[in-house]
Amino acid sequence: MKMTYPVRVAICGLGSRGKDTYAPVSEILPDQMVIAAVAEPIEEKREYVRKRYHVPQELCFETGEEMFAKPRLADVALICTQDQMHVGHALAALRAGYHLLLEKPIAVTMEDVRLIEQTAKEMNRSVVVCHVLRYAPFFERIREAIEAGDIGEVTCIQALENVGYWHQAHSFVRGNWRNEAESTFMLLAKCCHDLDYLVWLTGQRCARVSSFGSLRHFRKECAPEGAAARCTAGCAAKESCPYDAEKIYLYNERTGILAGNTDWPCSILAQEPTEEKIREAIEKGPYGRCVYACDNDVVDSQIVNMEMEDGTLCQLMMTAFCEHGGRTIRVFGTRGCIEGDMESNTLRIRPFGKPETVIDVGQLQGDHKEHGGGDNRLMAELLAMHGETGVPTPRMTTLEASGESHYIAFAAEQSRKNGGMAVQLKTIRP
Repeated sequence: MKMTYPVRVAICGLGSRGKDTYAPVSEILPDQMVIAAVAEPIEEKREYVRKRYHVPQELCFETGEEMFAKPRLADVALICTQDQMHVGHALAALRAGYHLLLEKPIAVTMEDVRLIEQTAKEMNRSVVVCHVLRYAPFFERIREAIEAGDIGEVTCIQALENVGYWHQAHSFVRGNWRNEAESTFMLLAKCCHDLDYLVWLTGQRCARVSSFGSLRHFRKECAPEGAAARCTAGCAAKESCPYDAEKIYLYNERTGILAGNTDWPCSILAQEPTEEKIREAIEKGPYGRCVYACDNDVVDSQIVNMEMEDGTLCQLMMTAFCEHGGRTIRVFGTRGCIEGDMESNTLRIRPFGKPETVIDVGQLQGDHKEHGGGDNRLMAELLAMHGETGVPTPRMTTLEASGESHYIAFAAEQSRKNGGMAVQLKTIRP
């Protein structure tokens, strides 16, 4: 028996993911999804979604706690709140009878990850974690090549996440994920995506991990001479500083409002952004602070070394110091290798002694926006779940599978904070 269409969803949290990524799916797939209720403390965002998607006024709540205290209002709850709020909202929604789409990370402590897993089992509810890269054609094509034996047996994988200099400044120096006490550590907040697809590509759990990393640059000691506390406060270093807020949010060809960008990151500074609103936000808000004068403490560079249970080796490097964001990957096998660049959406499959195959993933059928097309594909899978109990389709990620990336992240952070010592996953995993 299939779930009755349209699937009714309740969105908890109307930040960038809830408001700008998932809510619009109800317009893309109107016969499959309708927004039944929302919870968001910022009235301007709540009103925007209420009016655009015709959500009844009485089903618009200020908090998730208030919404989940009501009798179940929808089939699925989308938990899109800040990292440290996930556990409370997830547990409340599960106990109210909702299936979940849960933004990563699942939770910010191992104990809370396990508690959500346990509660989902007790309530017989499905929880799909937004590890959207599994659904991106770029990574799907790599997995297909591995499974087809195009490069023989995989021996090691080298992965690089280029966060991008302005993205690091926006999210992890000035923004919501800058401070571990208020959010969580960088690897869990940003890179559990990458740890998840490495587990998925190898088909293996991790046996042990080591990690090194630090907050190297975005510190007051690294401030250039003449730097001001705010970018608009007569900063003498403004002209030469790439992290200047006006350059990022006004003039940058990809991110600036004057270049016609009204989406992320400008949409974080202002609802329905205009030049006037962005300038005001830079002058008065957190996104106009000098990157060397913030209360950030998460790392800006990190490397993670993993040995999988079958002996396959994986290495993930995360860095802020690159011009553009995106991911690159090299998969080495006994009969060839695969090289991929997600920025250009290109794969090269190179079997030993044979001509290489070049795949322009962007030319494959379908949408490749938003995590390489992973966001909308995940939502399509969610809406296509079979059965009244929300049993995942064969392609969907289970909560238990998603938990593995988190246990690797917790182990890696333990290693990083203890001089890079190797940590056995059996001491972390339940």
